[in-house]
Amino acid sequence: MSVRLKLTLSYAGFLMLAGVLLLATVWVFLLRYVPDPPRGSLAPNPLGSHIPLLRNPTRDDLLRAFAPRAAQALVFLLVFGLAGGWILAGRMLAPLTQITDAVRMAANGSLSHRIRMKGRQDEFREHSDAFDSMLEQLESHVAEQQRFAANASHELRTPLAISRTMLDVARKDPTQDRNELIERLHAANTRAIDLTEALLLLSRGGRGNFTRVSVDLSLIAEEAAETLLPLAEQRRITLDVTGEAAQTSGSAELLSRMVTNLVQNAIVHNLPADGAVTVHTEAHGDTSVLRVENTGRPLPPELIPTLIEPFQRGTERVRTDEHAGVGLGLAIVHTIVRAHDGTLDLAPGPNGGLLVTVRLPGTP
Repeated sequence: MSVRLKLTLSYAGFLMLAGVLLLATVWVFLLRYVPDPPRGSLAPNPLGSHIPLLRNPTRDDLLRAFAPRAAQALVFLLVFGLAGGWILAGRMLAPLTQITDAVRMAANGSLSHRIRMKGRQDEFREHSDAFDSMLEQLESHVAEQQRFAANASHELRTPLAISRTMLDVARKDPTQDRNELIERLHAANTRAIDLTEALLLLSRGGRGNFTRVSVDLSLIAEEAAETLLPLAEQRRITLDVTGEAAQTSGSAELLSRMVTNLVQNAIVHNLPADGAVTVHTEAHGDTSVLRVENTGRPLPPELIPTLIEPFQRGTERVRTDEHAGVGLGLAIVHTIVRAHDGTLDLAPGPNGGLLVTVRLPGTP
């Protein structure tokens, strides 16, 4: 049976039960107190003939008069309950029909449809708003994945196309320098491997199914700075790590990659040379904070939000050296921060460059 029919039968059943209880109450508290004297009592009249006495109705009289009317009332309650219950159930389940239609449209691939149910704030309205919010998030995630897949395929096609072109040229020109060919093939292959590893890390970091351990961001920052110090010295960049212990809970590997990406980006995007990179950690109550700031050219405010998008490097941030990257550095950072229930804030530095602030839930 449908839910509407079940509700209709339930309404009619409760209405019939109420009617039966009401009639039983009338019988128990009224009819049983009616006296039932012996029938056929006669009294003499002045003319000497016998006629029946004028008397009050007995219990049997009232029962014979009451029972047919009670049966008619119960039949009316049954019909009225079924008809009224069917109408009321239809009106009450109308919002559910809207939600069901939206679910069918979403199942067919249409994620742009919204219910936008009107009326008072009841359970159906809350369910409708939650479903609209879910559809909006799904549409955003699907669009992001489609855009990411398109960008990833384009980025992976570039090094593969370069490798094929170089091999075709070498096949047609046997006199070409083999060492130069091998070096260029190695660079293209390295770029493809780096891009693949970055895509895998981006996917794994977004799932959030990692083992959480206690991690000190200050220790990770010192390790990242020590690892990247030769790169900073090569570019004549001053690299400073300051602050205090900042404990958080998460994946040590992913958090280490997050800090390394931030510090490396701050170094390689520090133009012109002879700049500075500052890494600072601190704890504020139940929040652990990591700040990475570098010097450089002032960044346009409209460029800042695009830096966390995959493969969006920005005009002022494109590099052509050995650290050209794959355009996933800050996108990976953003994914790792979200997987650890944190926030990532990007802001132009007061004297140029970029100020990156990561806030993660702290642990004692």
